[in-house]
Amino acid sequence: MDGTLIDSEPYWIAAETELAERFGIEWTDEDGLSLVGRPLDVSAGILRERGVDLPATEIIDTLLARVSAQVRDSVPWQADARDLLGEVVAAGIPCALVTMSYTRLAQALLAHAPDAFAVVVTGDRVSKGKPDPEAYLTAADELGVDIARCVAIEDSPTGVGSAYASGAATIAVRRLMPIEPQPGLSRLRSLEGLDVAALSAIAAGETVDQLGSET
Repeated sequence: MDGTLIDSEPYWIAAETELAERFGIEWTDEDGLSLVGRPLDVSAGILRERGVDLPATEIIDTLLARVSAQVRDSVPWQADARDLLGEVVAAGIPCALVTMSYTRLAQALLAHAPDAFAVVVTGDRVSKGKPDPEAYLTAADELGVDIARCVAIEDSPTGVGSAYASGAATIAVRRLMPIEPQPGLSRLRSLEGLDVAALSAIAAGETVDQLGSET
């Protein structure tokens, strides 16, 4: 969700910065980028280590409240992902939203796309967050399909690691974070132009790498 489907990372970084400033802590964009794709309890632990003197649960609640309110007011869609999602849903292909954000934030997005996802797996529903594959395996199980028949789209190293380890055909789209090449991993500069036929080819084993030696 975050980064791949919606451009919410600036919301997260702003929320982290505001929270850090309450405790006189400098929090940079680089600090925020280091948390992209990580489970919220991990992010909360890092903020505590930096000096945010609050329980981890309160840190998570504070960040979620801030970001959820912004998404509820204005969804910062990634246009290429929204177009692809619309095409896939129109084709009758079941979709799952697999995110390390918690249910509260996912619901803020789903209010604007109520019929898009047959299954939603959030960070507060799994015991092991990304890059562990649990979330993707859970989504495939709840969709009632073999994970090997699924295509996963991610934008962060931790998300890609989770999808790739699950056995799904994995597409990494280059947003904010560099993505290292791996055998069988498709890497795209954008989802623009990606359609159901291309997804089917990738699901069947085709690999597309638009980044080459780039990361």
